[in-house]
Amino acid sequence: MINTLRKSIRQYKKQSLLSPLFVTGEVIIEMLIPYLVGILIDNGIMKGNMAYITKWGAILLVLTIVSLVLGASASYVSAHASAGFAANLRKDMFYHVQDYSFENIDKFSSASLVTRMTTDVNNVQMSYQILIRIAVRAPMMLIVSVIMSVIISPKLSLIFVVLAPIFILLLAIIIKSAYPYFPRIFKGYDRMNQVVRENIRGIREVKTYVQEKPQTVEFKKSSGFIYKLFSTAQKIMSLNSLVVMAVLNISNLAICWFGAKEIVGGGLQTGQLISMFSYSNSVLNSLNILAMIFTQLVISGASGRRIADVINEKPSIENPHKPLTHFNNGEVIFDNVNFKYNNDDKELALSDINLHIKPGETIGMIGKTGSSKSTLVSMIPRLYDTDSGAVRVSGHNVKSYDLKTLRDNVAMVLQNNVLFSGTIKDNLKWGNENATDEEVIAAAKVAHADDFIQEMPDKYDTMVEQGGTNVSGGQKQRITIARALLKKPKILILDDSTSAVDTQTEREIREALAKNMPETTKIIISQRIVSIKDADRIVVMDEGKIQDIGTHDELMKNNELYSSIAKFQEEQKK
Repeated sequence: MINTLRKSIRQYKKQSLLSPLFVTGEVIIEMLIPYLVGILIDNGIMKGNMAYITKWGAILLVLTIVSLVLGASASYVSAHASAGFAANLRKDMFYHVQDYSFENIDKFSSASLVTRMTTDVNNVQMSYQILIRIAVRAPMMLIVSVIMSVIISPKLSLIFVVLAPIFILLLAIIIKSAYPYFPRIFKGYDRMNQVVRENIRGIREVKTYVQEKPQTVEFKKSSGFIYKLFSTAQKIMSLNSLVVMAVLNISNLAICWFGAKEIVGGGLQTGQLISMFSYSNSVLNSLNILAMIFTQLVISGASGRRIADVINEKPSIENPHKPLTHFNNGEVIFDNVNFKYNNDDKELALSDINLHIKPGETIGMIGKTGSSKSTLVSMIPRLYDTDSGAVRVSGHNVKSYDLKTLRDNVAMVLQNNVLFSGTIKDNLKWGNENATDEEVIAAAKVAHADDFIQEMPDKYDTMVEQGGTNVSGGQKQRITIARALLKKPKILILDDSTSAVDTQTEREIREALAKNMPETTKIIISQRIVSIKDADRIVVMDEGKIQDIGTHDELMKNNELYSSIAKFQEEQKK
């Protein structure tokens, strides 16, 4: 974990090293001041020597100012370094997630990834600032205070030798008791974020089905889980302050008792005793600060491991060593393909898939819900990889292609494709950022999106709200189809992507695709027979297998599943 996180310090190494140096200087001066005050009391105040008092008073004033400057400098550079470190962590996580396959994302969940980039990074940022400043200051204060105490009175300094190990032992017991709660707390954050995310994204459904109360109950449950664990952990950690106060009081009483005897016996002066009290407080305050540091480190340790898990996660789909960067045509071959989402799954999601799609061919695909139609086409752009068998495109295994080359040539439009904040033109240019305005409009016309876009207030410069909430389902689907067309792909996959479009518009879109993209291989997944009946061939899927392949007329005669779906849909029209 440490090795992974430290790589994100990068350009902030200088500030990270300067902070401990400034702190060291600050502590040395700060711990020297009580010693000099003791000398001032014994040799100046007790003897009424004003010249001596003025001289050492001026020296103490200068030392105090220098100490303040060093402390302020340490605060500045440590804040700068920790903020930069956190920014690098978020950047490294986000960039790494971009290389994840669907399998990797499914492993963490989107809600957990958001928590790790926000809450967990904030925890690590706080701890890093503590480490390069306070975690240097506290041990330095402890060490210097003990050294100065030994210089003043070796006998009285034995009090710290006795009390410090007891304090450290009690602290270790407290931390060990509290630590197991924190990993569970962060899993609770993941769950709460998921509830919030689902509620906000599905707020229309929540209100339509009057589910505000159940959603509130679910949030209260997840939030209460975090509260219960966190409060229990904090109750345990709060014992630190009780231990510190107890040890501090015992230390002061011991110094009073034994210090008074030393003064009476002539072995200690008044100023030295006052200095001992200062060093006693410094020692125990240092131990108290160390306790708080350990508390924060316990919390951030769990966060750090969660961040490291994301950065160290190896993408299950990677570019080959010497990838192919040229795409000849849209031929697709599934050669005895088998696939399951998790190794622990007992049944295959796809089994014995053999299919040859010719360049420029239009393939329809239909089957019951859950028959793995979407899973099958996801193999073509390598959103998932086969467990066995091979998927070949343009004569080569998809695993041989450069991922960008492959996905630039395979456009996939899903039923629930997402639009992002920005203008309609910005969203369309996801397909080709260098597309001209003429190319954007041409693609929109093929997708039958130009008409309604022209009616909008700012036409192609109309702002799309997050998630595309200010456009209808059918409009969103047509925009995403146009976005895919701008890629000028060799293979176009429409995965139930016209389900929200009326049948007349859908037919016009299919005709426009056939006319304008005759050489593009088109795979159309649909639950409506009318959407695929004119395809060159239709693939019937059932329970992860290809049940049959043929034209509409052939399947109506020979395939019971296909004909039953067609007849049912015909009856629904009447």
